[in-house]
Order: sequence, then structure tokens, then C-alpha cells
Amino acid sequence: MNKETLIQVKTRIQPYIHKTPVLTSQLLNEMSGADLYFKCENFQKMGAFKMRGASNAILSLTNEEKQSGVVTHSSGNFAQAVSLAAQKLGVKAYIVMPENAPQVKKNAVKSYQGEIIECESTPQAREETAKRIKDEKGASFLHPSNQDEVIYGNSTAAMELLEDYPDLDVIVTPIGGGGLIAGTALATQFFSNKCRVVGGEPMEADDAYRSLRSGKIETNTTINTIADGLRTHLGDRNFPIIKKYVDKIIRVEEDEIIEAMQLIWERMKIIIEPSCAVSFAAVLKDKNEFKNQKVGVILSGGNVDVKNLPF
Repeated sequence: MNKETLIQVKTRIQPYIHKTPVLTSQLLNEMSGADLYFKCENFQKMGAFKMRGASNAILSLTNEEKQSGVVTHSSGNFAQAVSLAAQKLGVKAYIVMPENAPQVKKNAVKSYQGEIIECESTPQAREETAKRIKDEKGASFLHPSNQDEVIYGNSTAAMELLEDYPDLDVIVTPIGGGGLIAGTALATQFFSNKCRVVGGEPMEADDAYRSLRSGKIETNTTINTIADGLRTHLGDRNFPIIKKYVDKIIRVEEDEIIEAMQLIWERMKIIIEPSCAVSFAAVLKDKNEFKNQKVGVILSGGNVDVKNLPF
């Protein structure tokens, strides 16, 4: 993995994604004691950064592999990202979703012509069903966060942010499966000489915090968090990157996530989902960590059920 690889990835996916805007807020700067630069992946195609990794993963396949389609298991943003990226590239997408996944997410997948295969709501059932589809159809499996091509695609959000603001001191991202923060860490490694990477994580699903401390991949005993996109754990492809390059992980409580989400809705007038609010919640929680610094905050996505808001 080198700088040139990431530049090639960025060029490859450019026609299939948006270069998302960076917004600032004087009020939120004053509240946090730092200069904040919000990278708005909630404005990305299909509403989340996952479009970047999904596009790169499909574009990395051979023509023969593309003809057999792709399969993934996801109840949320990656399901939508793979469906849309596949549709744009003329590739068949099989999406394994737990039967209790929100109907709004199933509808989105269908609107991008992804074929949904429902399964029980357990990690084991998801993996077994995806494997069956892979074997039956010859489809290529795409992992939402633990696959090199996905991680490299995700890195392009931070690459764009550093192009616009090369003198950032730190970039903060939410951490769930680890695909976004690993990509962000690679981008800062190659395209900045001083920028640190910090993760925000729910206290109720703090496997990454514990993994960083123990030096091995830990799993969650509880996933009782409103940040539904962050209930997954790290993988063997992204954890070594996180262990090497991520500075620290800040854990936040549920009420802190909700407060951060509400502030961004009210003050910046933009829609973000709970998982996305975790990075900003981390900045508010640990103000000394970021005081008087230039802080990039990746707003990971805005796919939220507006009929079911926590505030």
C-alpha cells in the first residue's frame, strides 16, 4: 500500500461519487473551543461515505467477476451503497438483509435494483446466507468494512478534506466496523505530515476502544446504542491499520450522541444520522484534546428515519 495506490483509487471512483462539501459553524467552534471543518458525507450519493468503498470494490473486479454479480450482507448504508454502485456499473447486486431491517432501508435497496435475500437477524445467519449466494451465483463477496478495496475507497473522503484544508491537526471519525477510520488513517499517513486521527465510539458498543487497549480484536457484549451503524466490530484487515495509526478513541454516552445530533440539525440545518453524530459528540466530550486546534470532523451519513427521531 502506498500513496500512488490511493491516488489511483481516488481517480477511479471520481465519476461515481460526489466530492462532498466542507461546512463550518462559528457557534459550534465556540462551543468546542476548536476550529471545526465538517466533511459532509451525508451529502454523498445514497447518503453516506459507504458509496466510496462500494464503488472502488466493484470497480476493482475483473470483467468476468462483474458478470457474476456481487453479494454483501448489510442492514443499512452498505446495502444501499453496493446496490447503487452496482446499478451504475451494470452489475447484479444480491443484498442479504436481516428480516427485521427497517422497511425504509429495504425500500432504498429495491429502488437501486438490489435483490434482497432476507435472513434471521444474527451475524451467523447473515454470513451463511451470503456464502450460499456466493457459491450458488458465483458472485464476489464485498465486506462492508474489512476489505482492502473498501478501506482504500473510504480513504478518499479524508484525502479530499486534506486537499481543501492541508493544515488540519486532527481528523475525527465515528468507529464501528473500522472501515472509515482505517481509510482515514491511511489518508493522513500519506497526505499530511502532522494530522492525527481520533475515533468516536458509543460507550454501549466500545469494542474498538477495548481492542486498541488490549492489542487484539475484542467483540461487543452489548450493542444497546442508538448509533445503529456502529454495532459491528473490527476485522483483520482494518485493525492492524487502526492499531498502528489511530491516536486514540473517545467513548460517548447515548445522551451525548443525541445532543450532538440535535445541535447539528438545529445549528447547521443539515440531516445526519445518530452514528454520524458520534464524531462530533467525541469533540464536545473531550474539549482539552482538541482545544485551539484545526479539527476535521467526518459526518459519515444522513440516512435517518425522520419519523423516528430521538429528539
